[in-house]
Amino acid sequence: MNREEALAHVKEVLPEQRYVHTLGVIDTAKALAKAYGANVEHAETAAILHDMAKHQDRDAMKNLIQEENIDPRLLLFHHELWHAPVGAYLAKMTMGVESQDVLNAIRFHTTGRAEMGLLEKIIYLADSIEPGRKFPGVEYIREAAYKDLDEALRRAVKQSILFLIEKKQRIFPDTLECYNDLMLQKEKNKYE
Repeated sequence: MNREEALAHVKEVLPEQRYVHTLGVIDTAKALAKAYGANVEHAETAAILHDMAKHQDRDAMKNLIQEENIDPRLLLFHHELWHAPVGAYLAKMTMGVESQDVLNAIRFHTTGRAEMGLLEKIIYLADSIEPGRKFPGVEYIREAAYKDLDEALRRAVKQSILFLIEKKQRIFPDTLECYNDLMLQKEKNKYE
């Protein structure tokens, strides 16, 4: 699978607005990858495919989660979380993505998790701050993005948690573990 094939696929399966969002995530992910020394090609691939399952049929995603034993806890939470792990599965099975870093970046771009790798952090953040994103606090996160990746990620995860609390939504355990891990790393770095 090359870049053009991947872009053609997502353009076919995503509405125009989501495709434009994907283009913003690609540009942001590549810039962050260059800034932090990550594999730019992997960042681009993960960014292109991160939302490939966003508009999949909900029942089809539910069935795939059950049949492929993808984290069953997902079914206890809002279906908006399903597209990321389903997308990672589809990226591997239908698009031939072999890099575990790329697959993890796709899988955890909505929830985060403890001990995120560099590419996972970049894709999570790029999805949060791409130029089309307009939410209270996005500039605060963007401000940190090219100065301190972990600080920007802490801000983004905190924003996500606060949004879910405001909407009276449950918070997926991986997101809480992500936040706690980021805070623990900050505390450790303070004393080193």
